[in-house]
Amino acid sequence: MSAFANVWKIKELRVRLLFTLSLVALCRLIAIVPTPGVDGAAMSAMMRNGAASAGGLMGMFDLFTGGALSRCAVGTLSIWPYINASIIIQLMTAIVPSLEKMAREGEPGRQRLTQTTRYLTLALCAGQSFMISKWLESMNVGGAPVVPMRGFGFEMLTVLAMTSATMLVMWLGEQITERGVGNGMSVIIMVNICARLPHAIWETALKFKTDDNFTIFTIIFLLLLAFVVFAGTILLTDGVRKVPLHTARGAVGGRVTGGQSTYLPLRVNFGGVMPIIFAGPILTVVGWIFSHVDGEKFHWLQWLQTYGLDLRNGYQDPTLPYLVSYAALILFFSFFWVATQFNAVRIADDLKSSNGYVPGIRPGMPTAEFLDLTMTRVTFIGAVGLVLVAIIPSLLMKEGRIPYGIASFFGGTSLLIIVGVALDTMRQIESYLVMRSYDGFLRKGRIRGRAG
Repeated sequence: MSAFANVWKIKELRVRLLFTLSLVALCRLIAIVPTPGVDGAAMSAMMRNGAASAGGLMGMFDLFTGGALSRCAVGTLSIWPYINASIIIQLMTAIVPSLEKMAREGEPGRQRLTQTTRYLTLALCAGQSFMISKWLESMNVGGAPVVPMRGFGFEMLTVLAMTSATMLVMWLGEQITERGVGNGMSVIIMVNICARLPHAIWETALKFKTDDNFTIFTIIFLLLLAFVVFAGTILLTDGVRKVPLHTARGAVGGRVTGGQSTYLPLRVNFGGVMPIIFAGPILTVVGWIFSHVDGEKFHWLQWLQTYGLDLRNGYQDPTLPYLVSYAALILFFSFFWVATQFNAVRIADDLKSSNGYVPGIRPGMPTAEFLDLTMTRVTFIGAVGLVLVAIIPSLLMKEGRIPYGIASFFGGTSLLIIVGVALDTMRQIESYLVMRSYDGFLRKGRIRGRAG
């Protein structure tokens, strides 16, 4: 507690924290302001009785937007178009030579990539908000339309409102990164997720009061499980494989350089939340396709249903085939992300040009092969851990009959985001404390970043 008290003694840090809290509060306000032309009560009833209450893609999106989807707020898209645009640019950088060259040009190249990401965000906002407007116009609750006045005017108003709100949230996130504490985009996502926590606590208390099977021992078990899962997620997020590196001695202008020892950190969970973000929607789309296919016309679908291999409604009622498919996709995308983002040949070339080497490994291609093999082994361990974290909410929903709003905080994407962002933010705050000769958050050691 003394470390948290010391935070407010440093003027620069105090100003940054207050600035961050102010902009986060503004982002939450954007997630509450309703979209013009939408019947808010009908929308809330539809989402409460529909997919958002049971999980699935809609429930996950509502969780990440802090309930903005349930309210149909102007901030329904939140920061996610920017996140999607960043992922697309990051993947394209690995396969498009011009983008890769731009990324290696230093600060000017990164600024041009950032500007490209903003333009792509604007295009995604316009397209996604238009699809949301068409979806809202098709919804009815008890025979009453969610959008009383449908038409081109409502569609354009929705596109303008949601696109403007998303671009404003993106700008606020950049301001937090520059003048506040932590990565602004990540902080906004974490706050949106945590905004649902009071509702989850209330839902737990209500279930304890109304469900005879939900006893005090169930709550104790959930608390112990939360401690174990959080501890394991922290280990998974911060875990690295340290590859020792040495630099050869050399004489430059009569001065000896090099001869230093360091290490290259290979992250255990290199892909972060990306494998889960990719795997979940793919299974949801497959399940949606299965639900709209006539089983009488396609014998293969009847065969899948007979042997329990149907993936429909898998998130709400996860079967063994669904969990196996989910785990296989997470494993695949874990290695896919490493294959596209981790360039062992480039690292080996950079080491060779700087007179660095791995002890016992020849520079050049042997170093690249060694790094590639080591990263593959480390990624397998991280992918298995990621699978365990990802399936815990599904198991709680199926075996423990825990509602989605509660189970989502015990694993999956939401927990990984909360833990990762909290560690990065605390590390940045601790650096300010240490620079001012204050004690950090830990009595021994330091909070390590995910880079090592």
